[in-house]
Amino acid sequence: MKKIKDYIFPLIFLIIIILSWEFIIPYFKVPNFILPRFSEIIKALVDQKDLIYKHSLITLGEALLGLIASVIIGISCALSIYLWRNVSKTLYPIIIFSQTIPTIALSPIMVMWFGYTIWSKVAVVILFCFFPIVISTLDGLNSVDRDLEDVLKALGGNRFQIFFKLHMNSVLPNFLSSFKIAATYSISGATIGEWLGAEKGLGIYIKRAAGMLQADSVFAGVLVLSFLGLILFSVGFLLEKILLKYRRGLKEDNHEIKKA
Repeated sequence: MKKIKDYIFPLIFLIIIILSWEFIIPYFKVPNFILPRFSEIIKALVDQKDLIYKHSLITLGEALLGLIASVIIGISCALSIYLWRNVSKTLYPIIIFSQTIPTIALSPIMVMWFGYTIWSKVAVVILFCFFPIVISTLDGLNSVDRDLEDVLKALGGNRFQIFFKLHMNSVLPNFLSSFKIAATYSISGATIGEWLGAEKGLGIYIKRAAGMLQADSVFAGVLVLSFLGLILFSVGFLLEKILLKYRRGLKEDNHEIKKA
C-alpha cells in the first residue's frame, strides 16, 4: 500500500502535464507543425507502429552492441590504468583528450571509416558511453581499503582472490552507476550516428519526418527513443539491485576478516 502511495503524486503530475499539453495548445492556436497535441502524437504512433517498431529494433540493436563494447573497453582501460603505471601515464591523457572533442564532430569520421554500416553507429555509441565507465571503475579501484588488502596478503591470499573479494566489492557501486548513465547515453549515440548516415533506425525516421514537417511523427519517434532509454536504464537498475545484494555478502566477509 505504501509503494502505491509513493507513485500517486508522480502519476497525478504526469496526467496534469498531458492534459495541459492536450488542451492548452489548441487554446493558444499553436500550429501543428510546431507542437502537435498529445493525442495526435499517440495517433501517429499507432498509425505507424509497424514502421516505428522496425526502426526501433535497429536503433536498440546498435545501442546494445555499443553499450556492450563500451563496458568491455571501459573496464579494460580502467584495469590497465590501475595495474600498470606506464600505461596509466600514456592511456589516461588520451582518454581525457578524447572527451575534449565534441562527439558529434567525430561522428562523420566514423561514417568515413565504417561507411553506412551498423559499425559506424556502434562506434559513435562507444564514443558516448565508454568514458563514464572508465572513470567510475577507476575511482572504485582507487578507493580500495589498503589496510584490508595488506591483511588479505598476510593471510596468504593470491592476487585473484584479493581482487575478487576486495576490489570487486569496491568497484561494483561505481561501475553500476556509470553503467546506468552509459545505458541512457547509448540511445543518444545511436540516434546521432543515424542522423549522420543511415538507411534505417529511429534517428533517420525522425530526420525524414522533420524534413516533411510531420511534427506528430517526430514526437512519436522521440517518445519511443525515450522509452528505449528507460528500458536500458531499468536493466542497469535491476543489475544494481541484484549485484549489490551479492556485494553486501562480500562486505560482511571482509569485515569479519578485518576483525580477525
